[in-house]
Amino acid sequence: MDLDELTLRLVPFCRAHLNDPRAEVRQVEHAPGHAGFAYLFDVATGGHLRRYFLRLPPPDVKLEGTADVLRQVCALKALDGTDVPHAAVTWSGDDPRWFGRPYFIVPRLEGDVFRGEWLSRFSEVQCWSVAEQTMRAIAGVHRVDWRTKAVYLGEFWGFEFDISRWDRFYERAAEPQYLALQPRVRQALLDRIPQDTRIGLYHGDFQMGNVMVSTDARVQAIIDWELTGIGATLNDVGWMSAFNEPQAWDHPDATPPDGSIPRAAELQAMYTEAWGEHPGDIAWFMALALYKFAIISGFNLMLHRRGKRDDPHWEVIAPSMRANMEFALGLLGG
Repeated sequence: MDLDELTLRLVPFCRAHLNDPRAEVRQVEHAPGHAGFAYLFDVATGGHLRRYFLRLPPPDVKLEGTADVLRQVCALKALDGTDVPHAAVTWSGDDPRWFGRPYFIVPRLEGDVFRGEWLSRFSEVQCWSVAEQTMRAIAGVHRVDWRTKAVYLGEFWGFEFDISRWDRFYERAAEPQYLALQPRVRQALLDRIPQDTRIGLYHGDFQMGNVMVSTDARVQAIIDWELTGIGATLNDVGWMSAFNEPQAWDHPDATPPDGSIPRAAELQAMYTEAWGEHPGDIAWFMALALYKFAIISGFNLMLHRRGKRDDPHWEVIAPSMRANMEFALGLLGG
């Protein structure tokens, strides 16, 4: 949807939902990082300027998985009433008269995601404070009573499924020599499946690039809930750990500089403290995260080289596919 059309749709929507026939929609623009289906806009109403974020699914796709934006709404609403920093949903629905597809709108957050140039503005003490806030926040997510608050997200499909569902992507991956350890890592994961781990609401892409931080180093929200679901909550801790372990990577700038974000072991200790007891076999979930990301890298590299999804950054990441698999195997005792 182009911005002119969206503006035309937003005007009656905002006037109806704000009960203000004179509300003016301003500054409609694409939000970064959402493949063109997320937008920022302002509304002048009652002498105030309100700023919002709008999320829509891609057009003409089946509304399931990441395209089902109401899954994100379910997760965000499940956090209402908790102390987990999140963007509370202002409006959501599937009435096609407004945008032609489901949608949700949240207030626009001040600050930026905790990476790159924004990360570099903070001191080491502030960075560690943000990390502690973040690990406390995800522990809060994992405490949500998902059976009453997140029924829409379905049930846990089992550990075997979470391992085997990557097989078809592995078979199509570019640079298969980088994934030579895949059969061994896959079998090691199956052989060491955790027997006692908490099942609940999890984020699915929990990393510092999905944490909004204010100028005074306060976590504003965990964002981007596209991959949320019901499963082992330690998936989130394993994923965060994987992206902050330098030895698991072999490409430039793979992990934040030393002294900025704590490393994997330190983040795990922060989570354990926030959780209040040892949470379980984090190493297994970190291995699973590295296994998945190596295969995702190979698959996305294939899409890039075939011209299906232009993203040369996967060429840079490619050498880390082998490092991911090697580190995962080490975590599993191989």
